[in-house]
Amino acid sequence: MIHKRPCGDRDKVLVIFEIPGLVWADRIHLVGDFNDWDRESLPFQLNRQDNWQVQVKVERGREYRFRYLVDGEQWWSDWHADRHLAGPDGGFDSVVITGTPPALRAQPPRAA
Repeated sequence: MIHKRPCGDRDKVLVIFEIPGLVWADRIHLVGDFNDWDRESLPFQLNRQDNWQVQVKVERGREYRFRYLVDGEQWWSDWHADRHLAGPDGGFDSVVITGTPPALRAQPPRAA
């Protein structure tokens, strides 16, 4: 599951990535465009409901490719993501879309 929430910075969105705790793993990392595909910088933690969870504050109005790295070996896509694109390895990257800032949305034409 992916949850998106506003945060204190109007140009940012808090994105919460969650994986059911039933997934058997010693460690899971979020890897993607927002951390230059670093395999270690965004580890998931078990939350109070025993689900794996990690939060990232990202720019609003962008699309970010990502995958989950399970136990340093297995790449997983998130099929609940906003989109999916073919990855360079033949698999699929998940994509989270953070929306368009209100100032950039199309405004209705004004009456003359």
